[in-house]
Amino acid sequence: MAGTLLRKVWESVSNQQRPSPPKAHDGRTSLGAFDEIPSDVMMQILKVVGPKEAAKMSTLSKWWRSLVSDDELWIFFIQNHNHQNHHYSNSWEWDSLLFAETHLRSAYPLHTFTSQPPPHLSFMRIYSQRMQVPGSIIIDGGSGYCKFGWSKYSCPSARSATFLEFGNIESPMHSRLRQFFATIYSRMQVKAASQPVVVSIPILHYDDTESAKASRRQLKDAIYTTLFDMNVPAVCAINQATLALYAARRTSGIVVNIGFQVTSIVPILHGKVMRKVGVEVVGLGALKLTGFLRELMQQNNIIFESLYTVRTLKENLCYVAYDYEAELLKDTQASFEAVGEGWFTLSKERFQTGEILFQPRMAGVRAMGLHQAVALCMDHCDAAELTNDGAWFKTVVLSGGTACLPGVAGRLEKELHGLLPPSMSTGITVIPPPYGVDTAWFGAKLISNLSTFPGPWCMTKKQFRQKSRVSRPW
Repeated sequence: MAGTLLRKVWESVSNQQRPSPPKAHDGRTSLGAFDEIPSDVMMQILKVVGPKEAAKMSTLSKWWRSLVSDDELWIFFIQNHNHQNHHYSNSWEWDSLLFAETHLRSAYPLHTFTSQPPPHLSFMRIYSQRMQVPGSIIIDGGSGYCKFGWSKYSCPSARSATFLEFGNIESPMHSRLRQFFATIYSRMQVKAASQPVVVSIPILHYDDTESAKASRRQLKDAIYTTLFDMNVPAVCAINQATLALYAARRTSGIVVNIGFQVTSIVPILHGKVMRKVGVEVVGLGALKLTGFLRELMQQNNIIFESLYTVRTLKENLCYVAYDYEAELLKDTQASFEAVGEGWFTLSKERFQTGEILFQPRMAGVRAMGLHQAVALCMDHCDAAELTNDGAWFKTVVLSGGTACLPGVAGRLEKELHGLLPPSMSTGITVIPPPYGVDTAWFGAKLISNLSTFPGPWCMTKKQFRQKSRVSRPW
């Protein structure tokens, strides 16, 4: 039955010379026997026919156009395409796609987060536009490790140590940037001129002083200049914290990025970093935690050959205790086999390492605990009264490899509720890194696969030159 219907439908679509069909009683174009088929049955037929043929059928009549343009049909096609396309994985969720198309289509200003898409969205048009998006190269240049890859794939293609000090704006910057980007393009075996690029930039020069603004502009201009000199057609440079927030399907909140050297607490409202409110910085990062675990292992006569082994043990055995004092009374022994060095067994070292995020003095570090820095940032956000809704900063998104340690989110949420007054602590939610160590990369992936990409998100070489001429002092 379905096969016969499909053949008849296809014949009616492909027959360009047939006379115009008569009108039905309700005024719409009559398609004979098809008029007797319930709409829900026709929708099932259209799903079998597929998006290309379904789109062609919209030319038959107004009724068919109305039927074919139904959002549920094209949502089905989008979801089915993502499931079948081997470039996508299960982690590429429909919710993320819906969030991106609802809130990120026009770049700035961004829409606030709601659970429902705006009524003007046409998923038929979105499907068509997404099929034409060129995709991009994504380069997440973290302070410790760089993740890079093709935006159409399910995860980064490769990772490498970042051999570039992003905060250094001295004269050799351009040559070092060129070496950095050229190495990535070489490893990916693609030409720089073949597609746009999305580059994530670590949060740096944290304050809102004129010198800090100038340094940020210099770095961004250096990135644009270098990539355009390499003939990249369009560039989007955006900071890691904002990308992590997008990956969590939010446009406003506080991002806690536990980086290689330091931890940044970044307030973001509608996609824009609120530097006037204040970006808090804690002198604790992944390197400090690895060094502290090394000290604990040495104190307990656990022999190892390299710092890489210590880092591997940290990533695979360590966690943050919800209640530190209670954890001291438990049997927490666990083992892990490090490649080339055999088995290691850790006990209290497992949660003592992560504890320095909340009690830095344990490692001899003079700094605020993570919860204290986030609470201070929230206090500043509350005092700034930037919106009528004081809840925008109550969503905390974690990012960075060390933030992936089990227990960080739960412990931070608990400490914030204990530290802040009820008026501020009510409604606080701490979200673990949505995509683990690749969270910022996935935020860039959301942008790169938007139906409007590269459009509003990217700058072309011509636009960059025009902007440079306008801002150049004479």
